[in-house]
This record gives sequence, C-alpha cells and structure tokens, in this order.
Amino acid sequence: MRLAAAGRPLVFGHRGAPVVAPENTLESFAAAVDAGADAIELDVGARLVVAHSTRELPPQPLSLDDALAFVDAHGVGVLVDLKWPGIEADVAAAVRRHGLRERALVSSTSATALRRLEAADPSLARSISYPNDRYHVSRFAWPRSLTTASAAALRTAMPARVRLLLGVARADAVTLHHALVSAAVVRAAAARGASVIAWTVNDPDRIASLARLGIAGIVSDDPGKAREALATLDPL
Repeated sequence: MRLAAAGRPLVFGHRGAPVVAPENTLESFAAAVDAGADAIELDVGARLVVAHSTRELPPQPLSLDDALAFVDAHGVGVLVDLKWPGIEADVAAAVRRHGLRERALVSSTSATALRRLEAADPSLARSISYPNDRYHVSRFAWPRSLTTASAAALRTAMPARVRLLLGVARADAVTLHHALVSAAVVRAAAARGASVIAWTVNDPDRIASLARLGIAGIVSDDPGKAREALATLDPL
C-alpha cells in the first residue's frame, strides 16, 4: 500500500465508521466509504471472521473474503489487523485472491506474526502495532494511563522502541496509539524507511497536529470528520 495521498495522511475508517453503524460490518464499511475514507481498517480473528475478538462478534459476522470483496468493489484500501495467531498465511492468500496486494496493509502487535506473514508473501506491506489494545484504550481521547509520569517516560523512549519494533518485525510501518506519536518518533521511523500510522484519533485538533508531524495515516472512528480536519490544513 502506498502510504501517501495528495500530500496528506491517509484516512483509515476504524472498523468502518462506528459513529454511524456497528463496527466491523458492511454497513460500517459503506459509511466509511461514503465519508471519504481512503481505506477500511478491520479486525480478523479465528477462522478468518471479521471481529475484534470472539466476545465481540457483530450480529451477522463477516468473513474476511466478504470484507475484501467489498473493499475491492469500492476501490479503497484495507488495513487488516491480525487478532489471532496462526492465520497469517490464510490472510495473505485471501488478499492475493482478491487482487488487493497493492492496496493492503496487514498489522499486528506480534512481531512473530508479521515475520510469518512475510514468509507467506514478502510483497505484502506490514505494520507493527503498539501497544496492544486489549483494554480498548482507543475508545478514549486521552487514556488516563497515558497521562501519568510513567507514560511520559514511555513517550520519551518511543523513538528507540520504534526502531527496535520495526527491526524485529521487519515491518514497513508502525501503527501507534496517537498519544505516543511525536516528531521524534516520525523521524525514527523514517530513518528505517518506515511510516507512522496513528490510532484511534477523533479530535479534529489532534488530527491536524498529527498531520503536521508528517505521519502517513490516521485511523478514526469518524473518517468524515478526519477528512474535514485535514482539509483545513495548508498543503504540505
């Protein structure tokens, strides 16, 4: 996937557009497309079911094949977030089957999973995610855990950690909670030839500030609002 679009970050609809329709559903994906998202971010778990976890299945769970068919038909990109170990080769095969290699990015918090994905298909773009969103911190604008002194220290340490994560995972990009993104992080990733994608960002001012740092992508629950925020910026 080319992580650039007219001099601005790509906008990824987080599990579609959950401000409009239930996440990880075709309705949510359609809402994201209608809002102008460049790509759909979706979760895939056991048996290639599109869901954040087995406890959070949509009323009518989608298969990865159904989701990728939607992506292909609508001409957008896709960020596939791996939520289950051992499915890497099957995910790579599904992306190939739908002819989406050039429009796909696959992410995981597991460096091992991304190395398995590389072995299955070296041409697929890969992103290492940090931290693990098991507690759904992405649903909050500024998690309390990220405003403590220890979190401030983590932000300071992130450039070195990003270099390590990218090296261990052999990834093309790093997907970070937006509170951990800084100019130093963007520079550290660029030094390894990698891009930075921020999740999950819904505040227009924060979206604008991240864009000014030169990140490659923004994951948002409200892709329409994200596009509006980016439209207010001067061309880069």
